[in-house]
Amino acid sequence: MAEYKEIMTLRQVAEYLQISEVTSYRLVQENKIPAFKIGHSWRVKKEDLNEFIEKQKRGEKF
Repeated sequence: MAEYKEIMTLRQVAEYLQISEVTSYRLVQENKIPAFKIGHSWRVKKEDLNEFIEKQKRGEKF
């Protein structure tokens, strides 16, 4: 059951990246961070978030 820990809420994304929840929502809305909806709530796969971070480190544009 460890797989569920690989799915993050936008609040968890914000904490992980040390940004505001509003900023994490904006990044998702702008398709900069891949996400999906479950009901009315956005979710992000941790591996997608880590890929986003790596691209940022390499200076890649969105």
